[in-house]
Amino acid sequence: MDGRYEALRLRNQLCFPLYVCSRELTRRYQPMLEAINLTYTQYVVMMYFWEMGSASLKDVSRALLLDPSTLTPVLKKLEQKGFLSRARDPQDERSLAITLTEDGRRLQDEALSIPAKIGGCVGLTADEAVQLGTLIGKVLNNIEKEL
Repeated sequence: MDGRYEALRLRNQLCFPLYVCSRELTRRYQPMLEAINLTYTQYVVMMYFWEMGSASLKDVSRALLLDPSTLTPVLKKLEQKGFLSRARDPQDERSLAITLTEDGRRLQDEALSIPAKIGGCVGLTADEAVQLGTLIGKVLNNIEKEL
């Protein structure tokens, strides 16, 4: 192979192993999430609300790096399932307030075993997992600065 194209080899790409790893991890989540009636994106949203309890659409969008137009159908579905409630903020009619329901809070107990099961298939020590998370966070922060 011509040396000029070395940078285009798959083995030299950071994006490819990250992409494959993300896809495979998400696939591993699927049966566990089906058991609690969630998609992966819904699970990510629920983790946010298990931590925060309530938030505006704008805050959720910013925290999860999801466009509001992508997030809105997910929130609607979670509301239909009874896990979240959505209402216009009385102080600002333009703002949508989203709140975790009691059913949503109970769902957290059903999801409690998922992180350990996923951690078991990853095969990293706790320290390695922290290091990897730190490095990925650094990459994301640097990418966001470029936007």
